[in-house]
Amino acid sequence: MLTRCRRAVPKRYRVAVTRLANKVVRRCVSVAGMDSTAPRIAPGGRADIGTINHGIARLLGLVAGGGPPNVFTTIARHRGIFRPWLRFAGALMPGGVLPRDQTELLILRVAHNCASEYEWSQHARIALTTGLTAADVERVRAGADADGWSARQALLLRAADALHADHTIDDELWAELRPVMKDAELIELCLVVGHYSMLAMTLNTLRVQPDAPAGRPPRALRVVQSIVARR
Repeated sequence: MLTRCRRAVPKRYRVAVTRLANKVVRRCVSVAGMDSTAPRIAPGGRADIGTINHGIARLLGLVAGGGPPNVFTTIARHRGIFRPWLRFAGALMPGGVLPRDQTELLILRVAHNCASEYEWSQHARIALTTGLTAADVERVRAGADADGWSARQALLLRAADALHADHTIDDELWAELRPVMKDAELIELCLVVGHYSMLAMTLNTLRVQPDAPAGRPPRALRVVQSIVARR
């Protein structure tokens, strides 16, 4: 009975209800007096995460135009998982087969759906190096139905929403994606949404705080992006 009722409700309404419920929960937490600005696990220094991990975090921060990102210095406290995770994350972004601007659309939609302030702040900057505009970035919050998206961009945003709401893509949407995306792109789409959802959950739960604003990423990051795009 519950399954039939659930299917009868359009997906966009289920997503809207879920988002509203999340906002209510966050408001209740705030009213209860819990400090949502203090990290539950603080970013680690060299002694906490090791010399190699600290150097990697510093290097990645320099490439992006800032200090060591909190996401790296926090996750690196788990020394055994940090570098294997980083290699996997790098294989998806910037090393994936999807065009970089499309990957960033997916990541930004995940960040919005998961209410991850950290993920959004990081990738709102990175997206500007891939050809997306500031207006494009802000329009991600309005979703696939907003004016201005290409047919493919709207499909990607719909896929991100479907995976977030249902943890799958139904046959109807799959039939629209299949003719316009290669096998590897479809696999990567699922992995990108899944990975950045996992990361958003981690960032939200550990209350990793956004990094200090660093402005537009420097030329170094744009050069790396262009090299990867030409490989």
